[in-house]
Amino acid sequence: MNSSYDVVIVGGAVIGSSVAYFLMSNPDFTGSVLVVERDPSFRQASTSLSAASIRTQFSNAINVKISQFGLEVIRDFGRLMQVEGQPAPDLNFHEAGYLFLAATETQERILRENHAVQRACGADVVLWGPDELAEAFPHLNTADIRLASYGRRNEGWFNNTGLMNGFRAKARSLGAHVVTDEVVAIHRTGGRVTGVTLKSGAEVAAGTVVNASGPRAALTARMAGLDIPVEPRKRTLFVVDSAHSPEGTARVAGGRLPLMIDPSGTFIRPEGRYFLTGCPPVEDPRVDWDDFEPRHEEFQEIIWPALAERSAGFEALKVVNMWAGHYAYNTLDHNLVVGPHPDLPNFLFANGFSGHGLQQGPAAGRAVSELIIYGGYRSLALSEVGCQRTIENRPFLEQAVI
Repeated sequence: MNSSYDVVIVGGAVIGSSVAYFLMSNPDFTGSVLVVERDPSFRQASTSLSAASIRTQFSNAINVKISQFGLEVIRDFGRLMQVEGQPAPDLNFHEAGYLFLAATETQERILRENHAVQRACGADVVLWGPDELAEAFPHLNTADIRLASYGRRNEGWFNNTGLMNGFRAKARSLGAHVVTDEVVAIHRTGGRVTGVTLKSGAEVAAGTVVNASGPRAALTARMAGLDIPVEPRKRTLFVVDSAHSPEGTARVAGGRLPLMIDPSGTFIRPEGRYFLTGCPPVEDPRVDWDDFEPRHEEFQEIIWPALAERSAGFEALKVVNMWAGHYAYNTLDHNLVVGPHPDLPNFLFANGFSGHGLQQGPAAGRAVSELIIYGGYRSLALSEVGCQRTIENRPFLEQAVI
């Protein structure tokens, strides 16, 4: 590790590693990069504990386009992240789609409005009535369904740590330095960040500091004298076995089932021979950064009743594993915050992804790298999801938040 770097990235999971990769792979960048990660096992990182899915079914065109770029990277990941002498990484992308179900007039209206935005962006999403839904997925109870929205291509799930490790390994091979340590202080002179202090005692000068610290984003921001409305919110995931699995019964996508979002908010998708499921909590308080105790009751009280009602294939479910992870939850509007703070232009945010960090990581990494290298966006402009809106308490609305 050197005593000075052009860019210091606080956090080495998928967002920080993506920023490092896009900087180091750009021939217009000739500087140095340091990634500081407090836990190299990533055992409690949002990246490692996520459902690892990607979709184009959003209500805002920016979020649709962010995911479309993520798909480009995922599809070409083996080539892009190839490191000489090592096997090409494979994210094992399961392109089985998302299926949103609407049972109320309001839910139907939202699906129709969202669909218009998605189609305008070129997303391959179709709307089905209950008869078409039953024909495609005969295991489903469609009696209460008014409308379904199904992504036929460019949606599914993939290897979460594979995405992070691919970015990380490629960035290191291109010259980025990665250190196991913790930023405990950020130094500034007037309107500029000048460096960081690490827990080891090292002092590192920095031309730019990137906040990529996930649910701990507010802690990092406070070291620089700034605020960001991001806090840890707990989400519990359950791996379940079905005694009468409906996988293989679909009449689309080669029989594969999609990630289905029930009108209740409960979701379920295949996970190998099992299924992965979860739900929005009834109460969703901020939790401690070290609180990873699963909410065991959610399965019996919320998830199983909704799934058993939706499909006979989900009436007999057995929990075989469970864990809790943290959303880096943006309390303003549940959307990413990317870009500099107006009072500190060389301190950049890449935070608040609210459960979408994996799918939005490639676009966020590219965007932050462009701001550092060029002083502005060159590909997809993300000004609308910049820091200014959090200062002005001006939400960036997105209706399709799971």
